[in-house]
Amino acid sequence: MGVPKFYRWISERYPCLSEVVKEHQIPEFDNLYLDMNGIIHQCSHPNDEDVHFRISEEKIFADIFHYLEVLFRIIKPRKVFFMAVDGVAPRAKMNQQRGRRFRWVQSRFTADIIS
Repeated sequence: MGVPKFYRWISERYPCLSEVVKEHQIPEFDNLYLDMNGIIHQCSHPNDEDVHFRISEEKIFADIFHYLEVLFRIIKPRKVFFMAVDGVAPRAKMNQQRGRRFRWVQSRFTADIIS
């Protein structure tokens, strides 16, 4: 979702933010901050067109770690490496809670019938 107008605000104050850098001319960085949502999604859904496509958790984690290693090797932060990982999306969380409540009521109803 993001913060409205944040990219515009930060890019106006730091114009070199969007600068194209050649591979052999990468500047030194003290900090590397990553929003992991895009990385996790790309590694867990590499083929969104095929609804029957399945990937194991081991493969997902291996792909995430590989991607992070590549970024880390390119950027080489000297002080801080920060990864931000969000929780469950609000709609998915609502559906999960609704399903949990439904199962709880159903189990109570079934227990009352049996006893």
